[in-house]
Amino acid sequence: MAARGGWPLALAARLNGRRGFGDGRARLGTEPAADPGPSYPPVLPSQTPAADPGPSYPPVLPSRTPAADPGPSYPPVLPSRTPAADPGPSYPPVLPSRTPAADPGPSYPPVLPSRTAKSKSAKRRREEEFFQQVHGAPTVSDKIRLLTRIQRLKYVVYPQTFAIDADKWYQCFTKTAFVPGLPGGLTAGGTGAPLDLGELKSLVCDAVLQENFYLKKRRPFLYREREQMALPLISNLVPRLVSALAERNPLLSASTLDYEPEVGFYWLRGERTVPRGHRKGQVDPIRFQIDDKPYCQIRIPKQLSEFMPLENSIPEDVPVIHLEPSRLPLFQRQYNNNIFVGSKIVDSSCYGHTQFHFTSDKLRREKLIKDNLTDQIEVRLRANGIGSLFAWTGAQAVYQGFWSEADVTRPFVSQAVITDGIYFSFFCYQLNTLALTVRADKHNHRKNICWGTESMRLYEDIEGDNVKGFNDEVLSLLVRFLLNRPESVESNIS
Repeated sequence: MAARGGWPLALAARLNGRRGFGDGRARLGTEPAADPGPSYPPVLPSQTPAADPGPSYPPVLPSRTPAADPGPSYPPVLPSRTPAADPGPSYPPVLPSRTPAADPGPSYPPVLPSRTAKSKSAKRRREEEFFQQVHGAPTVSDKIRLLTRIQRLKYVVYPQTFAIDADKWYQCFTKTAFVPGLPGGLTAGGTGAPLDLGELKSLVCDAVLQENFYLKKRRPFLYREREQMALPLISNLVPRLVSALAERNPLLSASTLDYEPEVGFYWLRGERTVPRGHRKGQVDPIRFQIDDKPYCQIRIPKQLSEFMPLENSIPEDVPVIHLEPSRLPLFQRQYNNNIFVGSKIVDSSCYGHTQFHFTSDKLRREKLIKDNLTDQIEVRLRANGIGSLFAWTGAQAVYQGFWSEADVTRPFVSQAVITDGIYFSFFCYQLNTLALTVRADKHNHRKNICWGTESMRLYEDIEGDNVKGFNDEVLSLLVRFLLNRPESVESNIS
């Protein structure tokens, strides 16, 4: 049987199966139908009109080459309403150097040793900080307080001592060279007519007779005979001479006369190892203290002129003693460190002129001669002059702000007269350095200088109201000492 259009039925069935319509049995319902899937409700049209999707553009595809970074977006730069300032001259651009700069390296804070450690670097740091603190002290009082703050065992130096050959030890402690005689700069200069020593001689003889003949005194106590006669003699003689010479030396009119003042000086010299205690084994500076008490002294508002320039040297050497000071002997004590010239810092008369010392009866000549110590008479007088004048001039220098790490820039000069009422010794001292510590004295070529005379007798004897054998040279030296003055002093000092 032929199909419609002339195709046989078998061929038509085969073609229909290739086109997806199945074979004849499927069409006839002989096999189950395929699963139609889930059944959804019909999509109804929205009651609100749909938004206009806008014009339809083709999709923007990403570029195959990456776009360049446009950079940050800044607002447009508008022209200023005010005229621009003149930019000034136009310089060529600074080109970088062709050689690379040196690498400074990382910046770190300095590594400092501990303050409390026992190492040498820690000790050095504590010393440096202490020196900076003293240098930065605002006033001299604060500086002295810092220098004398630490109280440790110290050797107490007594100007009048019983020790044998004490002058060499005192020269070593104070770095002082002793020169016999008096300096050439000490002259009896003055204003007006030539000085008449006859009037002054009668004045001195009257003061001697006042204490030895005119007055009736009781019997003195033991070892007080010279003191009963000599101290009143000094009390009467010094004011009279000062008053008589004030017209020729106007500086004496502005001077201050102190009786029994306290003079002290504290300093460091050398090193030692602590032998015992909780600080055993540590290296400490050797500490010294002088507490002096002259019978009277003259202070002035202007400094005396130097006897020789500061940097000049002399052939005399300073003795070097390698033994401990306890072998002298000196004894150690611990009490307040003292630096004092006899008055406070605010006093205008802060410079020394002349001291007058009385030698104790315990050091009288007759006793030393009896003990076969005749050579120690002048030795003990020299030790007294060196110790007393070093303490006085050193305290004056500290009052002006100098100390061991800030050495003096000008010399300090003072004078001393040592007497027992009959014998007189004269000493001049020039302080050239305070750098006496081990650290400060390494490259210090300066040395202090002391000039001195041997003791001279003022008179031989007193017969009635007559002074026999009066020594005019002693009177001349007394006058020269009191007439010594700075070169810049004018006659109109008030």
